[in-house]
Amino acid sequence: MPLSKPVKRMLHHQRVVRCHGYLREDGDWDIEARMTDTKSHNVDNPERGGYVPAGEPFHDLSIRLTMDNTLLIREVEASIDYAPFKICSGIISAFKKLEGSRIGPGWQLLCRDRLGGVQGCTHLNELLPVLATTAIQTLWPNSDKDVLSEGARLMLNSCHSWSQSGSMVKRYLPNHYQPENLITVSGA
Repeated sequence: MPLSKPVKRMLHHQRVVRCHGYLREDGDWDIEARMTDTKSHNVDNPERGGYVPAGEPFHDLSIRLTMDNTLLIREVEASIDYAPFKICSGIISAFKKLEGSRIGPGWQLLCRDRLGGVQGCTHLNELLPVLATTAIQTLWPNSDKDVLSEGARLMLNSCHSWSQSGSMVKRYLPNHYQPENLITVSGA
């Protein structure tokens, strides 16, 4: 991102999140996310031999959801290849709790209920919403199902472009369109 006002600065930390969606030969989908954190300076860390050298991953975590065309999660695999503490990788099997769930309304709440706080890993949990949107992007328009129409229930009113009274919904999902004067706000 270009700076609006030039100023000297020095990089101290870099986080990279990469996501990929794959169609498998069995017709299911693998949706993967990986997060790496690196520092531009050595960081003291007794659990990693005294310190983490500059440029070596401080965190390197990945998670894979294997799902069908209906966003039903059949299998979950998580890994923690680098972390600040040896104990961190002990939580990866907890993410199996997502098997049998379906990405859709309420899924992020379900993730928090099953994996929030000490039941999960902060950084793997941060990847879950990214995996959900990557799944939608991967399946649409490649799936046999009309994921745009199916995904509408997930996306309606989630951002400016998906406003139920907006031009995008009116054009592409007319059966979900409602003029602004007809939309009611819950609790009003």
